[in-house]
Parts: sequence; structure tokens; C-alpha cells
Amino acid sequence: MKKLFLSTALLLVLSLSFTSCRDTKKAESVEDAIENAGDAIQDAGDAIQDATDDAIDATEDAMDDAGEAIEDAANAAGEAIDNTVDAAGKVVDEAAKATGDAATKAAEEVKKEASKIKVDH
Repeated sequence: MKKLFLSTALLLVLSLSFTSCRDTKKAESVEDAIENAGDAIQDAGDAIQDATDDAIDATEDAMDDAGEAIEDAANAAGEAIDNTVDAAGKVVDEAAKATGDAATKAAEEVKKEASKIKVDH
């Protein structure tokens, strides 16, 4: 982009100098035109550099923000996994307790029935 702009400016300066020579203007006015074109090229180069720096800064800021968002998402996912594991552990513990209680009740019922059978016989 910069080379294209500078090449265009150079062609413009050359065409001005040829046009100036045909019009038989003084050498000073040609030099002024070339000097003014050089200043314009320098100003354009500075503007391009400033725009490039701004674009780089904006890109770096966007990348930093994206990195923070990814880190936050990873932390949230980790917390969700921890919560899921804790909940699953509680469900397993409650199921084990319920199974143990049911087994105990079944054993007591078997003992009662066994007692009844002994008493009856």
C-alpha cells in the first residue's frame, strides 16, 4: 500500500515537472513543486505509519480481550465440572445410603418372618 502510494506520488511529480518544462516556468517554481510533492509524500507516509500503529494497537487489545475471555470461560467450565462432580458424589452417597437402609429393612423383615416360622413350628 505504501509503495503504491509513493509510486503514484512520484509519477505525479514527474508529470508536473514535464508539464512545467513545457510551460517554460522558472526553475524555482519546479523546485518548489517538487519540494511540495516531497512534503506531501512525507505527510502521507506519516499518516500511513500512524494508521498502521493504531491498527496494531487495536489488534493487540482485541487479542488481549479474547485471551481473557477464553481464560474466564475455562475457569467457568472448570467450576461447572467441579460442581457436577460434587453433585454426582452426593447422589451416589444418597443412593448408597438408601440401598443400605433398604437392605437393613429387608434383613429385619427376613428375621421377623424367620421368627414367626420358628414360633409356629
